[in-house]
Amino acid sequence: MKNLFIPNAQPRQSVFLTMVACQGLVLLVLWLLYPLKLFPTLGEVLTAFQDLVRTQGLIQELWASLVTAIQAVGIATVLALFISYLTALPFFRPLAYAATKLRYLTLTGLTFFMALMLSSGHQVKLSVLVFGATVYFVTGMTSVILTTTQEEMDHARTLGMSEWRSFFEVIVLGKLDDMLEVVRQNFAIIWTMITLVETLYQSEGGIGLLLYKQNRYLHLAGVVSIQLVILAVGALQDYLFVLLRRVFFPYSSLSTAR
Repeated sequence: MKNLFIPNAQPRQSVFLTMVACQGLVLLVLWLLYPLKLFPTLGEVLTAFQDLVRTQGLIQELWASLVTAIQAVGIATVLALFISYLTALPFFRPLAYAATKLRYLTLTGLTFFMALMLSSGHQVKLSVLVFGATVYFVTGMTSVILTTTQEEMDHARTLGMSEWRSFFEVIVLGKLDDMLEVVRQNFAIIWTMITLVETLYQSEGGIGLLLYKQNRYLHLAGVVSIQLVILAVGALQDYLFVLLRRVFFPYSSLSTAR
């Protein structure tokens, strides 16, 4: 147990899992016994969850939002990779630089122009999510590309590779695991935006619209219940990305400090 309080220690997995379970139990007890009663009780949240599933289609709304989120992150990833890889050519570097700065824009106002350019609510919703995610993806992916060392490029050149082949081997193939990590870290942005976007474009429903309705009528137990569902989906999503990284890029953890 003392390893838990030593910097950089590596406790046994059983000890670590026990610690996580204890911390979760402490949080649960604090929730149950919190004196100010600021949050709904656990019983109220569970009752609200059952009601949301049975009468308000929580699972169907969650599935609709999940499909939209996956579509958005797929398109945003392709766009961000394309823009980021273009930084290899000096002519396109201003484009990537400008894309990274667009993350400071708020979505207010932009949705109006997208609504004028696109014909359906789904296209507008998807476009807003893709825009919001792409600018963050480009920022993360260009940072990954900039971590390429001179030694890595020189090593490829000494093997007789051309500049394009060196770029492909060192940056495109050699950084795929880091790119996957960037997607994992920024996927959460989709979930933070989707509740706003689904509130603006309500024709297709979604868990964001369901959350908005619960919040509007001060059904706090329902709000907490939906937030916990989103949190669970996000945690599962993170785990799947980590699993994919371990399966397809097992070498990526070799350089991690132990």
